[in-house]
Amino acid sequence: METSLRYSKSLRIHAKEKLPFNSRTHLQLHGELDAGTGAPSYFCAMIRHLFPEALTGLGVGLYYDKRHKLRSHVRGKKEFPMGANKLVTFNVKGRCDFDQDFNQKNPIGAAEFSWNIMNFKEDQDVRIKVGYEMFNKVPYMQIRENNWTLNANMKGKWNLRFDL
Repeated sequence: METSLRYSKSLRIHAKEKLPFNSRTHLQLHGELDAGTGAPSYFCAMIRHLFPEALTGLGVGLYYDKRHKLRSHVRGKKEFPMGANKLVTFNVKGRCDFDQDFNQKNPIGAAEFSWNIMNFKEDQDVRIKVGYEMFNKVPYMQIRENNWTLNANMKGKWNLRFDL
């Protein structure tokens, strides 16, 4: 099980488990507990399928959170390597939530460049992402160093994650 501590407006404990069906398909379960209130903030069960020859992933699942209750969602990601070593990629990704009546809610779509720097320093890998979220019309960035991740966008939103 993967666990992490996440902070933006409050500290949350996040856990994720992947249960494989085969080499390309798995059931992903993940959820979050708000450390301030002690209440769960969300839970998600999703079937994810990878198409490695096309550098593509697709997921469908159910999502429960304290504000919107039960929703279903679909997500996908396509990766375009910018070189033979695949350390720099151009990614296109999207997600769409649906309420219980299958009305579309909260579409998200983004285009981003990702640069993986292996052995930035000894035993230290770094990933830098710069992208644009198309529905909210906001640029964003991510800097990840082994266990630490900082996400920020141009509207002033940010969060910090530490993988345990």
